[in-house]
Amino acid sequence: MFAVDRFFYAIAALGTVHPLSRPERHDIEVDRDITYTTVDGRPLRLDVWRPRKQREGAPAILYVHGGGFRILSKDTHWIMALMFARKGYTVFNIDYRLAPAHPFPAAIHDVAHAYAWVVRNARAHGVDPRNIALAGESAGGNLVTAITLAACFERTEPWAREVFECGAPVAVLPACGLLQVTEPERFAKRWPHISTAASDQIIVIAEQYLANIGELPREMLDFANPLHVLERDDVPARPLPPFFVACGTRDPLLDDARRLHAALEHRGVRSELHLYRGELHAFHAAVLTPNARRFWRDTYAFLETLEKTSRTS
Repeated sequence: MFAVDRFFYAIAALGTVHPLSRPERHDIEVDRDITYTTVDGRPLRLDVWRPRKQREGAPAILYVHGGGFRILSKDTHWIMALMFARKGYTVFNIDYRLAPAHPFPAAIHDVAHAYAWVVRNARAHGVDPRNIALAGESAGGNLVTAITLAACFERTEPWAREVFECGAPVAVLPACGLLQVTEPERFAKRWPHISTAASDQIIVIAEQYLANIGELPREMLDFANPLHVLERDDVPARPLPPFFVACGTRDPLLDDARRLHAALEHRGVRSELHLYRGELHAFHAAVLTPNARRFWRDTYAFLETLEKTSRTS
């Protein structure tokens, strides 16, 4: 696991050498390592990517990185922030605590604190606190979907009540999300072509992320399995926002993307499902490949429709 982590950090660092990766080339300012909360004396930080020319009516983006809840950080995912910011979107790119040292629900607690911080500090960064979208890939896709549930369904957990008081995001963009952490063996049953290594890795992710689930109230599982909540008939206290659901067709998590889209459509929630033929997990991070370019064009088009709605409402 740590070798994989170091590999992606090395790739991310190498990418920053390219001239086009420099924020100033895109007229972007970056405020780095802002503390949004402190847990047990440890500061948790985010970076703010602020385009000097923000789009009128554009939502700000709270971005939550992936990595199986166990590895990577905002620093490995600078490319995601850059891809949004270069189109005029202010981005809050966050870190959160990782398993196995910090199993569930540490990550969801941290993202909840980050969301509350962004809402409360939005105006200081030139952002409308009522116009914030959530985006993330893989584990991040799970976390932004779970935060949306806390923002739209009234829950008893104190941290979830704090999220609810902040209001709902204007949109959610979970890419290739692991949206149900329990029963990880389902992927091998539903997708016979999955490799043994990939199947085993998903099982390890689930075991480490949910290592102390037996010590928690059973209802807390809703925030590890946000897909289950959306597939039930629970009625939200406020409308769910539009979703942009994306995945590669060779991604082992493809079934979760399809289930999410189906659950949202069943509820009458606007959902766009974008599948990219032949692509593996998190393919859109390789931003220069043809399907990654298509993914980003589709993402921008989705956000632009929100802007148009905001301007006419």
